[in-house]
Amino acid sequence: MKHVRPALSLFVLLTVLTGLIYPLVVTGVAQVLFPWRANGSLLAVDGRPVGSALIGQNFTSPGDFWGRPSATSPYPDNAQASSGSNLGPTNPALIDAVKARIAALRAADPDNHAPIPVDLVTASGSGLDPQISLAAAYYQADRVARARHLPLAEVKALIAKTARQPWLNLFGTPRVNVLELNLALNALRAEHLD
Repeated sequence: MKHVRPALSLFVLLTVLTGLIYPLVVTGVAQVLFPWRANGSLLAVDGRPVGSALIGQNFTSPGDFWGRPSATSPYPDNAQASSGSNLGPTNPALIDAVKARIAALRAADPDNHAPIPVDLVTASGSGLDPQISLAAAYYQADRVARARHLPLAEVKALIAKTARQPWLNLFGTPRVNVLELNLALNALRAEHLD
């Protein structure tokens, strides 16, 4: 009995410390220093959240930029089922999936004979990538400009404007957040209609 009481006291103390105090302190610090990130990096239009800058969305309209393919189930970009396909590079199922994605890209823009960037035909490890390479964005620019009846130069300028450079210009490659780019396109389209 003499060992049970100190053990229970230590258990209660550590539970309160690590299960209550520590999470409250970390949450409070995050809310003060990084409120946008701490609340999910939500992007809003007219004050209404439309998505997170951290999670890809399944855009399929010819007038939208398309993100990386998603291997999540039961539907693409399912944040509750983050996972990759776990298919190796010689797996016939992966090869068939890539061929189908290439065919879909060619069908959506039959006049585009440029090489297709790899990130438009392969899923990421998480299946939720919100970003694509600049090459993938520029590859789609002509299709998007045509579908939205916008000058190609404006669409390419918007890609350049929304591009994010590597951290310290050293780590990673330039990329574009697909949701942010499509929201900027919607705003550009609204300017043209005014």
